[in-house]
Amino acid sequence: MAEMIEGIAHACYRVRDLNRAVKFYCDEIGLKQAFEFINKEGRRTGVYIHVGGRGFIELFEGEVLEQKGTGSYLHLCLEVDDIKATAIGLRGRGIEVSDPRFGGDGSWQAWITDPDGNRIELMQYTKESKQEAALRAAGL
Repeated sequence: MAEMIEGIAHACYRVRDLNRAVKFYCDEIGLKQAFEFINKEGRRTGVYIHVGGRGFIELFEGEVLEQKGTGSYLHLCLEVDDIKATAIGLRGRGIEVSDPRFGGDGSWQAWITDPDGNRIELMQYTKESKQEAALRAAGL
């Protein structure tokens, strides 16, 4: 089972002010923006920031819920080598897995939750993935 997991792909956070968050992560602590999400109205709604290796931080602008113990955490994402095989394997172990779907970033994704209800995204990059393009541009 462990051989299917490649590593942590990204940690996702909701932020109140996307521009301020990008300034902090990129300008202040020196990370590099990889790509952004633009909605149909042409407004930037999210950003991927490369943190090294194959890892990213994903930021989306929105209301930050002040819930005890969660802060702005949205989910953990694990990179997998084969999304369909991983889903089948997990289901075989009694874990509920959403059907894999192709995301707007060009990657395959499926979802599970841990026993406490924390969401975990499973992601398989493709040749068309924005993440894969960013990794190639970084020489990885």
